[in-house]
Amino acid sequence: MIDLSNISLQFNGKYLFQEINYKINSGDKISLVGANGTGKSSLLKIITGILQPESGKILKQKNISIGYLPQENVTHKGRKLIDETSSALTGIVSLQEKEKQITDELSEPGLTGEKRDDLVSTLGEVHHRLEELDSYSQTSRIEKILLGLGFEENDFERPTEEFSSGWQMRIALAKILISQNDLLLMDEPTNHLDLDSLDWLIKFMKSYKGAVIVVSHDKRFINEVTNKTLEIYLGKFNTYNGDYDSYLKYKDERDRLAVNQYIQQQKKIKETERFIERFRYKATKAKQVQSRIKQLEKINREELPEFNEDINIKFPSPPPSGRLNIELISVSKSYGEKEIFNSLSLQIERGDKIAFVGPNGAGKSTLAKIIAGVIDFNSGKRIAGHNTFISYYAQDVADNLEPDLDILETLDGIAEDKTIGQLRSLLGSFLFSGDDVFKKVGVLSGGEKSRVALCKILLTKSNLIILDEPTNHLDISSKQVLQAALTDFTGSLVLVSHDVDFLSPIVNKVMEIRRKQFKVFDGGINYYLQKRDESLAEKPLEERANGDQKDQVSRKDQKRIEAELRKKKYDATKDIVKKIKALEEEIESLEQRYKKLELDLTDPNIFGNPVKAKETTVNYNSAKATLNKKISEWEKLSENLSDIESKFT
Repeated sequence: MIDLSNISLQFNGKYLFQEINYKINSGDKISLVGANGTGKSSLLKIITGILQPESGKILKQKNISIGYLPQENVTHKGRKLIDETSSALTGIVSLQEKEKQITDELSEPGLTGEKRDDLVSTLGEVHHRLEELDSYSQTSRIEKILLGLGFEENDFERPTEEFSSGWQMRIALAKILISQNDLLLMDEPTNHLDLDSLDWLIKFMKSYKGAVIVVSHDKRFINEVTNKTLEIYLGKFNTYNGDYDSYLKYKDERDRLAVNQYIQQQKKIKETERFIERFRYKATKAKQVQSRIKQLEKINREELPEFNEDINIKFPSPPPSGRLNIELISVSKSYGEKEIFNSLSLQIERGDKIAFVGPNGAGKSTLAKIIAGVIDFNSGKRIAGHNTFISYYAQDVADNLEPDLDILETLDGIAEDKTIGQLRSLLGSFLFSGDDVFKKVGVLSGGEKSRVALCKILLTKSNLIILDEPTNHLDISSKQVLQAALTDFTGSLVLVSHDVDFLSPIVNKVMEIRRKQFKVFDGGINYYLQKRDESLAEKPLEERANGDQKDQVSRKDQKRIEAELRKKKYDATKDIVKKIKALEEEIESLEQRYKKLELDLTDPNIFGNPVKAKETTVNYNSAKATLNKKISEWEKLSENLSDIESKFT
């Protein structure tokens, strides 16, 4: 599908990769990995044509379509959401315009038989291509993708400029999913998704028939979606067939082998160098010395793997606190007329590590800010426990850093017990190496400021830490540093995050916030996911224990429960099943009429008569529009039926 042939790229005089070759095949699901700065995002831009390589060629299959999602800085304006996302269907829109043009030409008087035959033949080709692209269900598909990514139906008519930067990225993601590309290139697609939309995207990508190359630091996402790993390693491309976890095991084994080979080679080099130095000036050894010198020159020197230094960062010991850190009593919060929640009561006890999950806009960040004391609420009480000290992080908090200080000075002022070397090690683990630590905060990007703010949190003495989406700008190694520190933290913790892999070893409670409802799960994130995915159907009745035998539902009770379940399923679906059946009969009738009109357009007795030709064309277009509308209604009802039936399985 795409061949990269002898591609080279350098940055600031250093080659990121040189004369590399790689083939992207139809249906490949590739995770693109490598240390920061190795050229992952640049490679995606080279494939799209945004960035030109220094040398080499990119050979693409004819008429291939490529969708590209950059990591940030995407904006949309001037159109409603539904119109903006529909604009991604460039192929379908072009074909529909061509279809209209042909049908208009067919209704013109005075057409020769030969010209009409050509137009009818072309119209048939256009219809065939539209069917291949499933154009007749495009509206339903667009709405399904928007809803899956977290938009609501009342968002469809909103102007795109009203959406925040995170939702702008979702619009861009929706457009490349809608456009049915042959290849998707996605750079950190999960950064702005909540857990629900992330799960939906995983399911979508699993069934996606095109090829995919994704750069992501979300291990769960790439493990679920990809089956091949492309690694940029020491300026070369290495391919591993398998998911990301399997690749990591392979990488560990390869790196250990490389280190051993490096050590053995260095030992041999030193022995050779000692021989040369010892006998350099002895005439009797001149021939041997020259031979050893030539051996050294010919050695293909082994390189050490790119290791991330193990950084073991621990939070300062938190001050002792009372049993309760924070208590909220009947708290209500609204923004204007929009109520976020009403009469919410919550206790955060010493040692709680709670994850807030739920769809975007449900109030997770608002609740985190109320707990942190950052914003006010409309009614209720917020009671801080004895000796509670809070540290709060959100991406907008990074804007409060002192712009005139450099990065090292920013940390040095709050970490008197840390040496400069220790601070530089911490900054290095958060992607600030070398002279980067002397950059002024004022010149940093939003992501860099966020990482500095996280470093500050790691050095602050608090017994309640609140973090809102802390992993969005971190690579996998940086996330591991933060993850280890939070796991070992002995205070209390509130985390707003959709990163399941990150949350897994940390949290001991999960609070789901959805439609102004709050539910606490006393268990980790995997326990929550298990409970969330369980069937909503009525659970079997619990039987009384009988001696040492395990509790079990009797066959009689099981049959009764199954019968009740069937009755509930029938009651819940009978109306929608009736509507679907009626629609199917209507669609069948419309399809017959549509096909007849399509044949009529090729009938010489009709297209030879301008009046009949025009009338038939009008009826044909009307039948087509009605058929498309009914198919869209049928698809929506079928999806609703599937959703209802899934609750009874």
